[in-house]
Amino acid sequence: MAEAQFVAILRDSAVAGDLFLGAALHARYAKSHLPPTTFLANHLLVFYSRLGLPGHARRLFDEMPRTNVFSHNALLAAHARDPRLAAEVFARIPDPDLVSHNTLLAALASAGLSADAFRLFQSMRRTDLSVDGFTVSSAISAMTGICAVSQLHAFAVMSGLDAYVSVNNSLMSGYGKVGFLEDAEKLFSSMDDSARNHVSWNCMIAVYGQHGDGRKALELFQSMSRQGFTTNTFTLASVLSAFAASKDLDVGMELHGRLIKSNFTHYPHVASGLVDLYAKCGSIQDARKAFNEVQKPDIVLWNTLISGYSLHDEVSEEALLCFRAMQRAGLYPDDCSFVCVISACSNTSSPSQGQQLHALVIKSDMPSNMISVENAMITLYSKCGKVAEAKMLFDRMTEKNTVSYNSIIAGLAQHGYAVEALRLFEDMLSSYYEPTGITFISVLSACAHTRKVSEGWEHFHSMKHKYGIEPCEEHYSCMVDLLARAKNFEKAEELIIKMPFNLSSIGWTSLLSACRTHGNMDLGARAAKEILNLSPYSASAHVVLSNIYANVGKWDEVANIRKLMRDRGIRKKPGCSWIELGRIVHIFVANDVSHPRIKEVYKFLEVMSEKMKLAGYVPDVSWALAKDHAAEGEVRLRHHSEKLAVAFGLINTKEGEPILVMKNLRICGDCHNAIKIISAITFRQITVRDAHRFHCFSNGSCSCGDYW
Repeated sequence: MAEAQFVAILRDSAVAGDLFLGAALHARYAKSHLPPTTFLANHLLVFYSRLGLPGHARRLFDEMPRTNVFSHNALLAAHARDPRLAAEVFARIPDPDLVSHNTLLAALASAGLSADAFRLFQSMRRTDLSVDGFTVSSAISAMTGICAVSQLHAFAVMSGLDAYVSVNNSLMSGYGKVGFLEDAEKLFSSMDDSARNHVSWNCMIAVYGQHGDGRKALELFQSMSRQGFTTNTFTLASVLSAFAASKDLDVGMELHGRLIKSNFTHYPHVASGLVDLYAKCGSIQDARKAFNEVQKPDIVLWNTLISGYSLHDEVSEEALLCFRAMQRAGLYPDDCSFVCVISACSNTSSPSQGQQLHALVIKSDMPSNMISVENAMITLYSKCGKVAEAKMLFDRMTEKNTVSYNSIIAGLAQHGYAVEALRLFEDMLSSYYEPTGITFISVLSACAHTRKVSEGWEHFHSMKHKYGIEPCEEHYSCMVDLLARAKNFEKAEELIIKMPFNLSSIGWTSLLSACRTHGNMDLGARAAKEILNLSPYSASAHVVLSNIYANVGKWDEVANIRKLMRDRGIRKKPGCSWIELGRIVHIFVANDVSHPRIKEVYKFLEVMSEKMKLAGYVPDVSWALAKDHAAEGEVRLRHHSEKLAVAFGLINTKEGEPILVMKNLRICGDCHNAIKIISAITFRQITVRDAHRFHCFSNGSCSCGDYW
């Protein structure tokens, strides 16, 4: 077989992803006893590189008697999915050229290692290495801040590289990623029709999707069609992503109907967009139907379905089942698979499942984007009450990014370790990581739980003035919570009124919660009424207002609110607590009679109640919400769901073993006091995760410092 014919068939097999044919050619070449040539070996390296087989490429490279820079670049491309290995290969290239630098730069960019990518780009500039459009495009895709994107835009214009359509496409995506929609629109408008390609239109459609503007995405899609561009699966996926981001289900369903008629729904790429759309719009059953339309789902489609299930707490278990089904189908999970399934597992707060997933991650030895998986694991451990393990994983990470800090700061703040969370925030800033809006939510929450009012104001103002981050409703809610917890009720109410948004219930809800805790009945009632004016069917507002009236003995008002709830068809979310023991989840509700061992639990609590009273515990019957405070109230308190779950955990675990209890609502004040004393009597560490945060009880105290 002539060399040219050999290379042509090898190229075709690479394009088709036909490993069998390529390996057969390699075997024939090896058995031919022809003198090995660098030319043929290099093409075999390219083949293995394109099929993502770095091990095969490495073995072939090591057997080559003579190599050149093309050989090294082919080997580097084969390892591009793992930036650490790619950097090692790059370091061994005797005289790396522009292709070598561009390949490593793209590997760093795709892994989200923006700092390393920018350092490499600066190194290329210092060594006077000529850069091209691919260099600038990769550098732009790695950047996460507006300053860096703007600087690279200026460099592209000055060097004339803005003539490359790939550079303009990357700039559009870069501006969209950092939130500058107008700059992306200006850039797209400035491009001549002849200078735009399919990718240009797809990039701009995707940018509209990132900003939740599905209507403009659809208009652009229609303009694209009028310009004569044929619709492909990537364009349709971008449009569907825009609808998903804007949660525009009606228009999305209309497009779905067109896709069914044109037979596009059988393409995995399009189906992924449909699954994402329906999942984000709350129609998870329709998402599953869209998935089932594809006969052979690829890894991306499986990941999208797993991610869709992870968005909804009530079906998170389905995500774990899909993950196992994907493995049984013969698909190997990638970094995105693990991030999605770990997120789903975080919703279930199952320590045993979390540890199994972590073990699988370690065994998998993923070649790329390990940082995202480790970030997800930090969140998982935090949500499972294992903040020490989360901090240990964070400390051991060889590479960190802003999300890493966001994850651990949020975990520490939720567990009551607010001082350490704020210290890590300072470390983050000193390490030159750029904080995001998510970072400040955790920081402000930490300030709220440590009475740091002035520091909270300082961080709140620095968002816009120092970091260019416009505070959203959630940031204002954190500030309202901070002020209300510190009993600065007037300032909290003033901040709600001055919020630069259409008035919503979010600020009033934070204020109402603090009023309930601190017994400010007048302001609490006013806050509840404001919420009900804005959200007449808010069950939580009705319940909290009812509880406020019950605390001060206004039982007629309590009855009126309960009647109003019945008339409006509003049902209170039933409170329940659960504990996982031996991979079995045991669920309890207040005054439970359904659990098979409930009598044993009640008996244990009776004995424990006497010990608690000797230790100074006095039942706070105001939390019982019963007219007969002396008798009925104390019995109700003893049988609250969190106490039942804690008691069951103490009965069924070894002495000294820590226990974790989950609760779907906020823990009541009496249970908080009681579990503190129980932790001292039993010498146990008891963690209770309620709807707001973690309470880590040990030796008679709580990590929240009784400031919750």
